[in-house]
Amino acid sequence: MSSSATPDNDHEPATVNVSEPWTRAYWARRFEVPIEEVQAAVDAVGHEPARVAAQLGKPWPFEGSGIV
Repeated sequence: MSSSATPDNDHEPATVNVSEPWTRAYWARRFEVPIEEVQAAVDAVGHEPARVAAQLGKPWPFEGSGIV
Protein backbone atom coordinates (compact mmCIF):
# COMPACT_ATOMS: atom_id res chain seq x y z
CA MET A 1 0.00 0.00 0.00
CA SER A 2 1.38 3.43 -0.86
CA SER A 3 1.78 6.15 1.73
CA SER A 4 -0.95 8.19 0.02
CA ALA A 5 -3.61 5.51 0.46
CA THR A 6 -5.83 5.01 3.46
CA PRO A 7 -5.80 1.64 5.24
CA ASP A 8 -9.52 1.07 4.55
CA ASN A 9 -9.46 1.70 0.84
CA ASP A 10 -6.24 1.56 -1.20
CA HIS A 11 -7.45 3.94 -3.91
CA GLU A 12 -8.61 6.78 -1.66
CA PRO A 13 -6.20 9.70 -1.16
CA ALA A 14 -4.97 10.09 2.43
CA THR A 15 -5.07 13.90 2.37
CA VAL A 16 -7.02 16.68 0.70
CA ASN A 17 -4.23 18.49 -1.10
CA VAL A 18 -5.21 22.04 -2.08
CA SER A 19 -1.73 23.32 -2.87
CA GLU A 20 -2.11 23.29 -6.66
CA PRO A 21 -4.92 24.51 -8.93
CA TRP A 22 -5.44 21.03 -10.39
CA THR A 23 -5.67 19.40 -6.95
CA ARG A 24 -8.19 22.00 -5.79
CA ALA A 25 -10.20 21.32 -8.96
CA TYR A 26 -10.01 17.56 -8.34
CA TRP A 27 -11.41 17.89 -4.79
CA ALA A 28 -14.10 20.33 -5.89
CA ARG A 29 -15.27 17.78 -8.48
CA ARG A 30 -14.86 14.93 -5.99
CA PHE A 31 -17.10 16.58 -3.39
CA GLU A 32 -19.32 18.35 -5.95
CA VAL A 33 -18.83 21.75 -4.34
CA PRO A 34 -17.08 24.97 -5.41
CA ILE A 35 -13.30 25.15 -4.97
CA GLU A 36 -13.77 27.89 -2.38
CA GLU A 37 -15.82 25.55 -0.19
CA VAL A 38 -13.12 22.87 -0.32
CA GLN A 39 -10.48 25.44 0.62
CA ALA A 40 -12.60 26.78 3.48
CA ALA A 41 -13.23 23.25 4.78
CA VAL A 42 -9.51 22.42 4.71
CA ASP A 43 -8.74 25.71 6.47
CA ALA A 44 -11.32 24.86 9.14
CA VAL A 45 -10.60 21.16 9.80
CA GLY A 46 -7.33 20.21 8.14
CA HIS A 47 -6.43 17.87 5.29
CA GLU A 48 -8.03 14.58 6.38
CA PRO A 49 -10.62 13.62 3.73
CA ALA A 50 -13.20 12.31 6.21
CA ARG A 51 -13.07 15.54 8.22
CA VAL A 52 -13.25 17.70 5.10
CA ALA A 53 -16.19 15.65 3.84
CA ALA A 54 -17.98 16.03 7.17
CA GLN A 55 -17.38 19.79 7.11
CA LEU A 56 -18.92 19.89 3.63
CA GLY A 57 -21.84 17.69 4.67
CA LYS A 58 -20.70 14.87 2.39
CA PRO A 59 -20.08 11.19 3.16
CA TRP A 60 -16.59 9.71 2.94
CA PRO A 61 -15.70 7.97 0.86
CA PHE A 62 -17.86 10.06 -1.43
CA GLU A 63 -18.82 8.00 -4.46
CA GLY A 64 -21.50 10.32 -5.81
CA SER A 65 -19.03 12.34 -7.86
CA GLY A 66 -18.20 9.49 -10.23
CA ILE A 67 -14.50 10.17 -9.65
CA VAL A 68 -13.02 7.01 -8.16
